[in-house]
Amino acid sequence: MLSYLALKHLHVSAVALSGALFLLRGWWMLAAPARLQQRWVKLVPHLVDTVLLASAIALAAWSGQYPFERAWLTAKVLALTIYILLGTIALKRGRSRPIRLAALVGALLMFCYIVGVALTRDPAWNPG
Repeated sequence: MLSYLALKHLHVSAVALSGALFLLRGWWMLAAPARLQQRWVKLVPHLVDTVLLASAIALAAWSGQYPFERAWLTAKVLALTIYILLGTIALKRGRSRPIRLAALVGALLMFCYIVGVALTRDPAWNPG
């Protein structure tokens, strides 16, 4: 059984790896779209995101802090939904390069917001 601290480190590592992989795939979408068709590129991000989600659920259960009870967790879940929607537009569903680029920028901003809220536990977080 993992300790709370080990679980938190696993979660934070998965956040960093997930963000880095998303940024890489976004770069490839713009500069070298054929690289997005590699088998590992289609598989590894989903595995990392599964670990990320499982560790998030485990941390919430362990700490007794749940979305819709804690404003900062609710904000993270809502922002995560927007991040996922923008990410799919950026990497798959965007019909033009400008739309994909705008969705990529929006998704990256949502990612930063999610991390900021996690660090401060304040849903009103802003970098300014």
